[in-house]
Amino acid sequence: MNNAADEVSEDSTDWYVYLLRCADGSLYTGMTKDLQRRIQQHNAGTAARYTRGRLPVELVYHEQATSRSQALKREYAIKQLSRVQKESLIGE
Repeated sequence: MNNAADEVSEDSTDWYVYLLRCADGSLYTGMTKDLQRRIQQHNAGTAARYTRGRLPVELVYHEQATSRSQALKREYAIKQLSRVQKESLIGE
């Protein structure tokens, strides 16, 4: 039985927005609730089609978001950045 409090607590679990550097030097942006599991999936070739052909991948940046909605908005914002801006975010 779900009530409104259960739905709020489920959505307020920490989410992560992350950047991966692929073997070809390209950057991939994604979001997840379980960062380590997701990186393992990427490197196993069972995550995004984009990274499947560019293995291995390396986590180069991540940040937490307090809700799925916030994570989606931040992921979109990062995807809109230029390559130079993404590298600046990573700190290189």
